[in-house]
Amino acid sequence: MHLKTYGFCALLGKALMVVLFLSAPLRAEQITILALGDSLTQGYGLVEQDGLVPQLQSWLEDEGADVALINGGVSGDTTAGGAARVAWSLTPEVDAMIVILGGNDLLRGIDPAVSRANLEAILTTAKGADVDVLLVGMRAPGNYGPAYKTAFDAMYPDLAAAHDALLHPYFFSGLGEGTPDALQPFFQPDGIHPNAEGVRRIVQGLGPSVLRLIETVK
Repeated sequence: MHLKTYGFCALLGKALMVVLFLSAPLRAEQITILALGDSLTQGYGLVEQDGLVPQLQSWLEDEGADVALINGGVSGDTTAGGAARVAWSLTPEVDAMIVILGGNDLLRGIDPAVSRANLEAILTTAKGADVDVLLVGMRAPGNYGPAYKTAFDAMYPDLAAAHDALLHPYFFSGLGEGTPDALQPFFQPDGIHPNAEGVRRIVQGLGPSVLRLIETVK
């Protein structure tokens, strides 16, 4: 009698465990994000842990995000270089992509129409791979003339809207507004690449946009 009762209770307990397991929310899988970019992404001039990708990874983890970032930064890369390698960079485990390109196009004075076409190719490839994108904008300096600046600056919001991508308007927004001299403490001696503190501030500005990207993947 006691054995039968015990067996029934054990069976009932197992059944309840199955019900609870099936009704519990499934654990979310880790999201993998490719950061496609140039030396700003790669971490030029910095020890590894001070670079953009490691600092952004730490920031996201502190925010509770279960994410793995892939450093797809290549020093000296232009939008053309990004377009040339994006297809093979989007390996099967990649769920989303951050695109940080255009700075070297500016340094070389490349026609904004060419840069726009390259960025469009990157976004089209991402869409074909079913990969969500956060497009990070750059701003042209005034020395190229107003027509160049207008065309260059506009291509990021235009392309984001056309390809249903998220937009972070300006890579350096985390540094705040100010004259070049005022912002110089956040840059390395070359005046182009941020130092560790500059990257920290950039990550604080960029991080919330990456969290939005993660939400779109979920």
